Amino acid sequence: MKILRNFSRIFVGIVFIFSGFVKGIDPLGTAYRIEDYLIAYGMHWALPLALFASISLCALEFLLGAVLVLNLRIKPLSWVLFLLMTFFTFLTFYDALYEPVPDCGCFGDAIKLTNWETFYKNLVLIVFVAIIFVNRKKFKPSWSMNTQHIMIILIAIGFLSFSYLNYQYLPLIDFREWKVGSDMVPEEKGEAKIYLTYRNKETGEEKEYLSPDYPWNDSMWMTQWEFVDQRIDDSDVVRGHELVIEDSNGMDVTDNFIENPDYQLLVIAYDLKNAKKRPFKRLNELYREVDKNGISMIILTSTLPSDVVQYRNIIDKNIEVYQADDIILKTMIRSNPGLMLMKDGVVLEKWHYNNLPDFEELAKSYFQD
Repeated sequence: MKILRNFSRIFVGIVFIFSGFVKGIDPLGTAYRIEDYLIAYGMHWALPLALFASISLCALEFLLGAVLVLNLRIKPLSWVLFLLMTFFTFLTFYDALYEPVPDCGCFGDAIKLTNWETFYKNLVLIVFVAIIFVNRKKFKPSWSMNTQHIMIILIAIGFLSFSYLNYQYLPLIDFREWKVGSDMVPEEKGEAKIYLTYRNKETGEEKEYLSPDYPWNDSMWMTQWEFVDQRIDDSDVVRGHELVIEDSNGMDVTDNFIENPDYQLLVIAYDLKNAKKRPFKRLNELYREVDKNGISMIILTSTLPSDVVQYRNIIDKNIEVYQADDIILKTMIRSNPGLMLMKDGVVLEKWHYNNLPDFEELAKSYFQD
């Protein structure tokens, strides 16, 4: 039984440490998922608390994992562990049944699980948590009470500081598709197939043709058949990303910038209303320098073109502003605004608004080749 107790303690501890770490390294991403839950359950009033809840919950999860692995104060803290695990088991069961949120993000972006997979994972975990809880009085720590308290406090402060630094700058480890070094342009794109449907004017018969394999040059056929509809099958198209960049007229101009063979700077501000305004002074200065040197720099936002006008007092009037989906922009960079440097489809670097580079830094590191 002692072997099972210790295995349960270490196994659950490692899982909690990993889960708390991969979420705590990206507190803003975890906050976005908490916001999804709050919206799904109609708790809009709590949205301003999402970031605080994100950092606190990740710290608690990491702390409980460390407590288990190091065998610190397990007797009292096993109550917290058991109640927390019970709550999330029921929550994930509800999610699996009704899917109010498609992705719970229990392991952040590091490991993607479906809602049912998350529930099954919790079912396994709660068995080992129950073993820990039932045997909580049998765990004997190796340190004195005061030493244990000091260790717990230091672990909590250390992880809270670590998580907050990852919020103030960018995540130390990026698990998302737009991480530095990613090539967002697939080698083989594939082609979309266009199917055209024509109807016989006399019999009403309908036929579908794969374009351009239909008798468009047969004048007699063209007089007997009329165009009805078309459909596009893009199942063979390989996409490196889901980003769609549109100009003010709604035209898709994504490839112009993502596949730019030269250096391309993207200022990403998913919401101009809530974006930090002070960084735009530095971004405006950077724009004027790169523009003089023939380097493209644009702004991507989900803010509607009609609403962008009111922010022109903080944005250089010559910077072109394009629209994109806010969820994709949040995925690209955890900063509002943030800066991304690309070349020929490859993400070269990303910067939080707290450590934006100037032109000299960029020229020294990138523009000299």
